[in-house]
Amino acid sequence: MPGKGKAMRVVGIYNADGGLSGELRYVRDKMMGRSDCALCELTHGWNAFGKRSWRDACRSSPVPLEMIHRDEATESQMAAAITLPAVLIGEEGTWRRAADAGLIHSMRKEPAKLVDHLVELLGGC
Repeated sequence: MPGKGKAMRVVGIYNADGGLSGELRYVRDKMMGRSDCALCELTHGWNAFGKRSWRDACRSSPVPLEMIHRDEATESQMAAAITLPAVLIGEEGTWRRAADAGLIHSMRKEPAKLVDHLVELLGGC
């Protein structure tokens, strides 16, 4: 449970590193079949600006969604994620996994369903 007065955060962690070199490495590894990230597919696919369906789902969400790369995640976020990609709910030290790679993959063509799932876990906001 978050501390009094603190809002719960929703943080998605990509199975990729940030920065230009991280992005290029991910694309290379994906094309070679050595890496995959269901969250990347859901939010961006091959579009550097992000999928319209994802942007629309975020705009209509009552919950701010933060997306970070694995090299930007804290130790407690990585421990809660278990495997990547993952979406977490909580705050530093109290994270819990709200969506794993399988769930994210099953909703990759319908990002609004993932957002609805997260809102439901947060009690409808």
